[in-house]
Amino acid sequence: MARSRRAPWCDLVRASILVLGVCGWVTACSGSLFRSKAVPPSIYLLSAPPGINAAASSAPAAPAPLAADLAVLKPRVRAGLDTDRIAVLYPDRRLDYFADARWSGPLDDVVQDLAVQAFRNGARLQNVSSDASAFASGYWLEIEIADFQAEYASAGAPPTINVRLLARVASTRDRNVLASFTAGARQTATDNRLTAIVDAYERAVNAALVEIVGGTSRTLTEALEHR
Repeated sequence: MARSRRAPWCDLVRASILVLGVCGWVTACSGSLFRSKAVPPSIYLLSAPPGINAAASSAPAAPAPLAADLAVLKPRVRAGLDTDRIAVLYPDRRLDYFADARWSGPLDDVVQDLAVQAFRNGARLQNVSSDASAFASGYWLEIEIADFQAEYASAGAPPTINVRLLARVASTRDRNVLASFTAGARQTATDNRLTAIVDAYERAVNAALVEIVGGTSRTLTEALEHR
């Protein structure tokens, strides 16, 4: 029995249909995957206020800096807070995050940067740096972020920001822990708007860091006196 031969133009038609189908699929995918209409999140930056060093630098007889080098290690962060999202705790103890809002980086990076700023502005130390030079420094500070969230007592009312930091100061030479203490602050936002809430965050974390700067400075002063 003779087999029928398919005309060449049939193969051409089938190939054209296949190409058109693939192009249509790519167009549909590119429309859904590469043309997102999602609004980018707002990024919020926290800063440390100018401290005693700004005024001391212009004083006629500013005290000499403390002969100590301090490395601020990367903070440890409680589970649920180890993100760049801004945490919120509701009355039923449900932890969530504000929509379309982010810190300028992961929380451990944000608090480490703020701590370095706070020491440079508020402590007369010879040198303060991040943990990149920890082994070259005489002392190190480790911070654990235990609380860093906006807490709502009732719906609609402005939240209270709860910041609680655990700190340890140690000698790099013998890794001996010289002191450990807790620093914390609570600040109520002036309004239930994100800008006011972020402002309360900044006031709370800076108040806690002032405590850490003071406690660390006293610890290092005592360590140098008994060295």
